[in-house]
Amino acid sequence: MTQINNLDKYKKKYDENGFVSPIRIISSEETKKHRATLENTEKVLGNMHYQSKIHTILKSAYELATNKNILDMVEKVIGPNILLHNTTYIIKEPQSPTFVSWHQDLTYWGFSHDDQISVWLALSSADEISGAMYMIPGSHLEGKKEHKTIEDENNVLFQSQWVQEFDESKKTLCSLKAGEASFHHGWTIHSSMPNKSNDRRIGFNIQYLATHVKQLKNNTDTAICVRGVDNYNNFGIDMPADSDDLNSATIAKQKKLQEKYKSIVSSRN
Repeated sequence: MTQINNLDKYKKKYDENGFVSPIRIISSEETKKHRATLENTEKVLGNMHYQSKIHTILKSAYELATNKNILDMVEKVIGPNILLHNTTYIIKEPQSPTFVSWHQDLTYWGFSHDDQISVWLALSSADEISGAMYMIPGSHLEGKKEHKTIEDENNVLFQSQWVQEFDESKKTLCSLKAGEASFHHGWTIHSSMPNKSNDRRIGFNIQYLATHVKQLKNNTDTAICVRGVDNYNNFGIDMPADSDDLNSATIAKQKKLQEKYKSIVSSRN
């Protein structure tokens, strides 16, 4: 089993830069298994790009979100009591023009605190050609930046938002091999460019919160405690999938959760 060493070293880099990358999470063989689960699911449900709360319908997704290596690093950053808020596949098809504009995650999630961390686990290789993420080191220390909406049909973000006034020359490419992950803070400015390769660029994105965090935009938002204890109960409780066998009831519930998530992140309140 893959095991992360030097957690303190990674934590130091994370604190300084607002991200750390790459960290090996699972083996190549495990990665192939999880990618196969995703792509077999797509044969039934269609393209799974940017679908929310995937851990409520696929055991594979929940297994990744509760992977010990990931949770050990998350605990180093936000403490021992951890909520899993969302999981989603972010997929760029081969030779696709889709991209993600420069943005900060926390500008639109509605959370009361920034005790949050995003994990991006590569299920296929991500590099400059395939559209890996760029990060701006240290930008998490500057707080919230102004964002403007600039409509572009190829922009993956729901609000098509672009952060204003930052030094793009500082950008750092976070290339990942399949099975490696990056971890970044919600105020870290980041983006990714189109996939010009001949393979799908598949990332599994996971959002974690400290248990004291509240949702300020919606009082029925949901999450699940995946490590430690939740003494705050600020969120309703998601039910994780116990199988990769799809059924109509869990699919219907996931669709409702997705609509709620989309309404939250799309709200400008």
